[in-house]
Amino acid sequence: MRDQKLLFIVQAAAIAAIYVVLLLVFAPISFGEVQIRFAEALTVLPYFTPAAIPGLFVGCLLGNFLGGAILPDIIFGSLTTLVAAFVSYRLRKRKYLVVLPPIIGNALVMPFVLYYGYGTNLPIPFMMLTVAAGEIISCGVIGTVILLALDRYKNTIFRSAAV
Repeated sequence: MRDQKLLFIVQAAAIAAIYVVLLLVFAPISFGEVQIRFAEALTVLPYFTPAAIPGLFVGCLLGNFLGGAILPDIIFGSLTTLVAAFVSYRLRKRKYLVVLPPIIGNALVMPFVLYYGYGTNLPIPFMMLTVAAGEIISCGVIGTVILLALDRYKNTIFRSAAV
């Protein structure tokens, strides 16, 4: 039991750290009304471990903070990631659906953050499309590649980390 809790914490921390690094390394294209967050490809990880739920949330929270995002972006972007990770975890028995919650969640929430928080003067429906496009590239395409690559090693890399 103690080993499972430690494994859960280590996996969550590793996922958070990787998310932050990817977000900051690709910062020029990770922020704005047209963005591709390569870190969002990690949103497939709830398929493998529940530790990805807090890991993605903390990674997004820290990454947004360290990347200079405004408070509404830090709060609502991170909460969107948390909810999407939880829903993705719930969809883990349907492998190819785990990419949908972050795509849909970000497409619905982030345009409002961009419009009201950052004052981006573009129509919200247009920004829904641009955010969705970036999420489709990062979560849908790159995330699916990661999902398929890691699925072969599911039982060795991601031992059960349920608390």
